[in-house]
Amino acid sequence: MSHQSDLIATDIDAYLDQHENKELLRFLTCGSVDDGKSTLIGRLLHDSKMIYEDQLAAIQNDSKKVGTTGDEIDLALLVDGLQAEREQGITIDVAYRYFSTAKRKFIIADTPGHEQYTRNMATGASTCDLAIILIDARHGVQVQTRRHSFIVSLLGIKHTVVAINKMDLVDFSEERFEQIKQDYLNFAQGLGLKDIHFAPISALKGDNVVNPSENMHWYSGDSLMQTLENVEIAGDANFDELRFPVQYVNRPNLNFRGYCGTLSAGIVRPGDAVTVLPSGKSSKVKSIVTFDGELPEAFAPMAVTLTLEDEIDISRGDLIVHSDQVPEVTNRFAAHLVWMSEQELIPGRSYEIKLASTRTAGRVSAIRHRIDVNTLEQSPAATLGLNEIAQVEVTLERPIVADDYRRHKGTGSFIIVDRLTNATVAAGMIQAEAEDDSAIELHAESIISTQQRAERFGQKAALVQIKATDATQGATLLYTLEQQLFNRGRLPLALTFQNTEQVAALKAAGLLLLTQRDDFEADLVLEADAELPPTAQVKALLQKIQQADLI
Repeated sequence: MSHQSDLIATDIDAYLDQHENKELLRFLTCGSVDDGKSTLIGRLLHDSKMIYEDQLAAIQNDSKKVGTTGDEIDLALLVDGLQAEREQGITIDVAYRYFSTAKRKFIIADTPGHEQYTRNMATGASTCDLAIILIDARHGVQVQTRRHSFIVSLLGIKHTVVAINKMDLVDFSEERFEQIKQDYLNFAQGLGLKDIHFAPISALKGDNVVNPSENMHWYSGDSLMQTLENVEIAGDANFDELRFPVQYVNRPNLNFRGYCGTLSAGIVRPGDAVTVLPSGKSSKVKSIVTFDGELPEAFAPMAVTLTLEDEIDISRGDLIVHSDQVPEVTNRFAAHLVWMSEQELIPGRSYEIKLASTRTAGRVSAIRHRIDVNTLEQSPAATLGLNEIAQVEVTLERPIVADDYRRHKGTGSFIIVDRLTNATVAAGMIQAEAEDDSAIELHAESIISTQQRAERFGQKAALVQIKATDATQGATLLYTLEQQLFNRGRLPLALTFQNTEQVAALKAAGLLLLTQRDDFEADLVLEADAELPPTAQVKALLQKIQQADLI
C-alpha cells in the first residue's frame, strides 16, 4: 500500500502521532439503486492509494467473475462484501471502510439504496457528519433521492454533498449538471438542509473524485475529496450545554467515588456547579480523572470519571448538567420514529426504552401521523410496519431529560427494545415542541372527518352487539374482546349505559362500541358459539369483526 504521507517509511512513531491527532470525518453514501455508491467508495480508496496490492489483485480477479464494468476493474467489489450483494450488484448491509489522507481520517458508511433497507440506512447515518447523495446524471432526481435526502435531514446530518455521477454518460454536459442541481435545490427547500455542495463526477473513470477532471473545464469547484478534506465540522458539536450521562459508579475503596461516562455535549472543569437529573441534587466538580491522571477540563466526546465535592445519590442513567443550565425533565415527549421490526408497532404496548445510559419501560402512546418518505406526505396511522417513519408520542415510566435531537444527538436519540425478544425494534429522534403559537390553527368547528378518524384508529366506527347464552358469559366475552382490540392498538369501548345520544356521539368520535344490549340499533350482531372454549369464542369474534372490515 502506498500512503500519501512519507512519515510511514521514515518515522513510524511520528506518523502514528500525526495520525492520532487528525480530525475524523464520518460520512455516508446514499442514492438510488445503481447510482454508483460502492464504485465511488472504491474509487476514493483506489485513487487515495489506500488499497493493498494483494487486495487489488483479488478485486481484479473477482471483476472477471462477477464484475459489472466489462474489462475494467470493478471497484464496487471492494465494499460489496456479501455474496448476495455481489450476485445482485446491489448493497444490502451497511459496509464501513476506513482510510486517511494527509489532512483527515475518514470512516465511510456505504448504505443500501433500496426502500426495504431503510432501517439499515438509518443505522449507518446516525453517527455521520456528512452525507454524499449520488444522482445518476442520466436520470436526475429520483424517488429514492428524495427519500434519502429526507432521512439525512431527519437524522440531523449538517453537511450534504450532492455528487452527480456518471457524467461520462452525458458527455460531461454542464447544462445537464446545472439542470439537476436546480431540480435538487427546488426539492430540498423544505427539508432544512443548510450546507449543500454540488460536484459533477464519474466514479468509474475517476473524474473529479480525488483528482480534478480534464473533461469538465467548465467546473471550477473542489473535487469530492477536497470537499471531504476541507468541510468545517468542528463547530457542529454542542459545547455550550453540558450533558454527562453516568454510565458507571466507580467505588474501588472507601476513599474514592467517581462517576464514569462519556460527555455527549459541553465542557466541564473542576469547580463547576453541577446538578444531577432527574433528582435535582446539586454539587461541584472536585476533579476530572482519567487513566493518565487528572485533567483541567474535559469536553465532548471524551470519556472521563468525575468526582464531586459532596456524596449525593447518583446511579447509572442519571444525567449531570451545569446548574445554571438545567433542562426540564419529563416522562412524555414527541419524536420521529423509524420502525425496524417485521412485527408491527402496537401503540400502548410496553417496550424497553434506551436513551443514553438510561433504561426504562415506556410505550408509544400515540402515532400523530405516518410520513411517506418518498413524497413527504403525512397521513393518519393506527400502527407502523417495517421501515416506516412516523411522528409519535412516547410515554415513559420514569422522568428523563428529553433533549431536541437537532441540538443533542447523544441525549436526544433513543432506541426501543422488545422486552420479550430483546430485539431492537425502532430508533427515535426526540423533537422539541414549538414554544410559540405559530403552528396552532384556530377552528370554530370540527374539521376532522370520519375517514380521518378511521385511518388514525385503524378501525371503522360501529356498534357491535355480542349475543351469548347467559349474561355472565356475555360480559366475559365483551370485556375480553375489548381488551384484545385495545392490545391491537384499536380504540374499543364496552358500553355500560343505554343513552342513545351518547352512543351516537361516541360513534361520531370514531370509537368501536361493544354491547350485549339488544335495544340499540347495532351495525353488526355476532352470536358466540357456546360449544367452543371461551378463548376460542373470543378469537372467532375477532375474526368476524375483521371479516366485517371494521378493523
